[in-house]
Amino acid sequence: MLNSQPPLLTGPAPGPRSAALAARLAGVESRNVTFISRDFPVFWRTALGSNVWDADGNRYVDLTAAFGVAAAGHRHPVIQEAIRSQSQELLHTMGDVHPSEARVELLERLAALGPPGSRVVLGTSGSEAVEIALKTATLYTGRPGWLTFSGAYHGVTYGALSVTDRSLFRQPFRAQLNPNVVRAPYPAEGAGDASAALHQVERLLSAPEGGIGAVIVEPALGRGGDIFPAAGFLPGLARLCRAHGALLIADEIFTGFGRTGSRLACDAEGVVPDLLCVGKAMSGGMPISACIGSAEAMSAWPESAGEAMHTSTFMGHPISCAAALASIGLIEELRLAERAREEGARWLDELREMASGRSVVREVRGRGMMIGIQLEDPAGRVPSHRITAKALVEGLKRGWILLGSGVEGDVLSLSPPLAIGRDLLDLAVEGVDEVLAACEATLLSSC
Repeated sequence: MLNSQPPLLTGPAPGPRSAALAARLAGVESRNVTFISRDFPVFWRTALGSNVWDADGNRYVDLTAAFGVAAAGHRHPVIQEAIRSQSQELLHTMGDVHPSEARVELLERLAALGPPGSRVVLGTSGSEAVEIALKTATLYTGRPGWLTFSGAYHGVTYGALSVTDRSLFRQPFRAQLNPNVVRAPYPAEGAGDASAALHQVERLLSAPEGGIGAVIVEPALGRGGDIFPAAGFLPGLARLCRAHGALLIADEIFTGFGRTGSRLACDAEGVVPDLLCVGKAMSGGMPISACIGSAEAMSAWPESAGEAMHTSTFMGHPISCAAALASIGLIEELRLAERAREEGARWLDELREMASGRSVVREVRGRGMMIGIQLEDPAGRVPSHRITAKALVEGLKRGWILLGSGVEGDVLSLSPPLAIGRDLLDLAVEGVDEVLAACEATLLSSC
């Protein structure tokens, strides 16, 4: 575990150097990539453990783990040493032609996450892992259709975008996406049982014109707003897939490697998917992902005769493989899944108690260290997404890095490093309370 410190701001956030960098960035980057305003963003200079320092020297506590990547903390020395050691020997190999030893070791480690005999295809991003899974299902079943769920986020490259459920991302490209995609409701925990959603899934899988070969699901919606499924939904989904000859794809890019308090979120209900997508915390900071599949499903890919049907220049990048081996090892050695389950449950209770006194909070929900605070103006004067946006800015002003999520942008998402200290978790409750109080004071009272 890495010792981390509380927030310490030596000046405004963003400060003058962040502001200058924002101006330079705006002059060269597509305007659609980074949101820039007078109050946002800060530019990161360095990070360690649960702390981030910006270009102006302000110190923050990162309650996002950088999109869930830094499970063991930022710049963990074990991961750094693995990267350094590998970089002194080999920077790059040749994709599907000449691999490295690190790639073999990582594939062996990842195959153990699936059923015996599992096979793995590596990628460089979550979107690519999803597309590998979708390709595998198409090859295995010969069916063109995919079933996905409301609120889903699987990435924004073309194949992954087909199964992502956000009009903002999809609408401009709708005519070019897979037309054989159908959607079913995602049954949220606490909003009734899973039977209605499963009935809809069965109806769609049974449709003769559907030809659905894959059902892709997030065991908990991440970017969709930290929404967890009703009990029995995932096992029911697995049974329906088996009954109708479709492959079940679990997108655990965000939830995998301990985030929700178990090794994989699927493990909590004993579900073993046909295809499993992992990434983010897998490497602790290097770009790499993987699709892990049962031997039967992966047998749909033909044996290579010299040309791979899916490959890339940086497939199995040796430094990323070394980082992933170190990160997975740390997560297991430090028992971070168990820590997320135990500390996350305690933290969730504290956050709920804190939020009970805040009028802008509708609900606090979570599993492990994946927690969502749903925001609203109970009087309906201010759109919820504006409250979330205000919370992100108020967080920076106090030294807390926060993230918004939800289809309506109305959720404050907390996903700190799994190795974060209890003292910082307790302090974060106070910090979030101050952020929410500021939202109430400056947003709602001014309406």
